Amino acid sequence: MKKLRYEYYLAKKLFFANDQKHHFSKSIINFAVAGIAIGIIVIILSVSITIGFKKEVKNKVVGFGSHIQLLNYSTSNSYDNTPILSDEDWIYNIRNHPNIKYAERFATKTGIIHTGKEIEGVVLKGFGKEHTWEFFKNHLTKGEVLDLKKEEQNNGILISQIMASRMKLKVGDPIRMFFMKQNATAPQLRKFIIKGIFSTSINEFDRMFAIVDIRQIQRLNKWAPNQISGFDIIVNDFNKLEETTYEAQNIILNYQQDVLTVRAINITHKYREIFDWLNLIDMNVWVILGLMIAVAGFNMVSGILILILERTQMIGTLKALGAENKSIRKLFLIIAGFLITKGLLWGNILALAICFIQKKFSLIPLDPNSYYVDTVPIELNFSYLVILNIATLLITIIMLVIPSMFISRISPDKAIKFD
Repeated sequence: MKKLRYEYYLAKKLFFANDQKHHFSKSIINFAVAGIAIGIIVIILSVSITIGFKKEVKNKVVGFGSHIQLLNYSTSNSYDNTPILSDEDWIYNIRNHPNIKYAERFATKTGIIHTGKEIEGVVLKGFGKEHTWEFFKNHLTKGEVLDLKKEEQNNGILISQIMASRMKLKVGDPIRMFFMKQNATAPQLRKFIIKGIFSTSINEFDRMFAIVDIRQIQRLNKWAPNQISGFDIIVNDFNKLEETTYEAQNIILNYQQDVLTVRAINITHKYREIFDWLNLIDMNVWVILGLMIAVAGFNMVSGILILILERTQMIGTLKALGAENKSIRKLFLIIAGFLITKGLLWGNILALAICFIQKKFSLIPLDPNSYYVDTVPIELNFSYLVILNIATLLITIIMLVIPSMFISRISPDKAIKFD
């Protein structure tokens, strides 16, 4: 304990000393500290942007397709699907699953919007009165969401900004939609009123989906009130998605042992290419983390070696007074710890400032056609920040253990004469 106090005391004196004699070496050490600061800035920005980007894209995909969907087994990739019943006994057990937040009804149907000059194929997705509109409220650019609480059917429709721009439509405009029906001689016609326009920046979804009252689709398909395309399920813990999907399927299987008509499919399987792409981003971040910590570590290695060389006389004097090599190495590692902490402190301040400015003002734009977002997203996770800082500090100090062993090769008699 006494040794540690002596080493810490001397390290603090050397760290805060305003020594004009070693101006050049001090510049090199400051450069090493700057390397630590730049490294942690890049690390924090990389992790914050990656977490924010994955969260934004994931939320947008889930907003259209939920975490898990329960569909008829005969339903393929077509949106004109075979109905299931909304009042089956198994749905109550699924809703009571501890990891399931809620399960709500939906129905889909393909159609064609015709404005006289323009024609656009779309998928109508209908929601029931229990639908939570948070996702579409967050991405609404004009108008309002649909009010489905009333007894009468709502003839409103939400379309995307892409559809509105291409077909020169605005809120309040009436639109006609045509629906093809098997064995029918002529398509069905329905009129809707545009109540709202949304934009999610995921163009493949924005071009595809329009939102209506589920009763409109049931009426078009001549379905009973308890017939739907399926259930959208939102889970509490995304990390347990696979497990929850499997358990939901088992609950259905317990009720449909003879003929299984309903299957559970989760979002990572339905849109596998998007989630595989997001997983690849994690690999890029790990590469960046490794490179930045390595660069910061090597900067500090050069800095500590210069610090040892400029303090050779002091090392010789300490050895002549009886100090052990281990004790002197610990002294320089404590100084290195001060330097790294200084770099980390400045790096964190600057990184958090950049994150705050980007999150508040969205200064750096992105092409939504390529990235699914129109600005660089930032998501700060303070537990990750603590882990990253501690990991950088420990790894860098461990890298300094080997160069600090150079101290054991310094002999006291030559070191005291060293100039």
